[in-house]
Amino acid sequence: MKLPGLLSRSHHSHPGVTGIARVDRRTGDLLRRVSHGDIVVLDQLDLDRATADALVRADVAGVINASPSISGRFPNLGPEILVGAGIPLIDGVGQDALRGIREGSRLRLNDGAVFVGEKAVAQGVRQTPESIADQMIEAKAGMSAQLEAFSANTIEFLRRERTMILDGVGVPELRTPMRGRQVVVVAPGHEHVADLKRLKRYIGEHRPVLVGVESGADSLRAAGHKPDVIVGDPDGISTETLRGGAEVVVPAQHDGHAPGLERIQDLGIGAVTFPASGNAEDLALLLADTHEASLVVTVGFQATLREFLDRGRSGSNPSTFLTRLKLGSKLVDGKAVATLHRSRVSVFAVVLLVVAAMAAITAAIAVSGVGGVYGDWVVDTWTSFVGWLKGLFA
Repeated sequence: MKLPGLLSRSHHSHPGVTGIARVDRRTGDLLRRVSHGDIVVLDQLDLDRATADALVRADVAGVINASPSISGRFPNLGPEILVGAGIPLIDGVGQDALRGIREGSRLRLNDGAVFVGEKAVAQGVRQTPESIADQMIEAKAGMSAQLEAFSANTIEFLRRERTMILDGVGVPELRTPMRGRQVVVVAPGHEHVADLKRLKRYIGEHRPVLVGVESGADSLRAAGHKPDVIVGDPDGISTETLRGGAEVVVPAQHDGHAPGLERIQDLGIGAVTFPASGNAEDLALLLADTHEASLVVTVGFQATLREFLDRGRSGSNPSTFLTRLKLGSKLVDGKAVATLHRSRVSVFAVVLLVVAAMAAITAAIAVSGVGGVYGDWVVDTWTSFVGWLKGLFA
């Protein structure tokens, strides 16, 4: 049961869910300021999983979309996540409503209607699990056309960026050595925090280079790790993480403009720019590959075809496809690494060995008649061993 919706119901006789409006066409800026109980007003065709996950984490009371959250081009994941979390989703209210709803106004959602006070200011379609399921069936038929468009975009992207993809031209130099080392790249994708936690033993044993993509750098820091390299727009990364000593790489447009670079300069932190049309995740992978990492482990990256298409703005997808193709066999998903990795020493085996050894020593001392001589030595040895064992499996 969704508590925010219950807590935010009007105290009067009017039905529905109420909350403070947060309005912005730029979804990234919007997500940075939403909080518990807000009603989000956005304009995003084919609402993707990353946006929906962020809205669920923010515990919003409702979502109003000026565009269709499911266009039918492909089966995107966002609407299903929102509705499954009990968050009302009102779709297709139109551009006039987006312009007419003011930031900070108090809204009430009832079925497909949006009210400010007693006045209905917008009307859309209230999505339900049944309506989403029906649209998902139809959207699957649109995947073939989407893949055809993707193929054309891939060819065009390769023409523009072939020297970077094939030869590493334009990839910036780094102080952090990666040659011959394993690299873990953490992006703020689905379940990335849980996957990073599962890799704790692997990271402790192999000491890979840690690369944080945007807020994935904050996740590394929160998990007790120190990022070596940060890639992405600094506006979405905490000041503490940026000042943690990692090298900062800021993606830039081909004309040299790098969003977020002003913040880096204000903080007095050094950074390098990476002019390219790919997204931050792909640029992080290219950095690792160009600097000759032996293995690249990804955390928070999309892994299935549906997740891949769910990125929605498929202009970045060609770079994603080509980047992964270039890294080939050195690219491994973090879930697989966590599943396959095992500690080199079994805790049970070590304990069993110790118990057997101590039993044999105790029996030998008992029958030898010199127990008093070795008693203190046994106690001291056992104490030292217990301390070593705790350090080994800490």
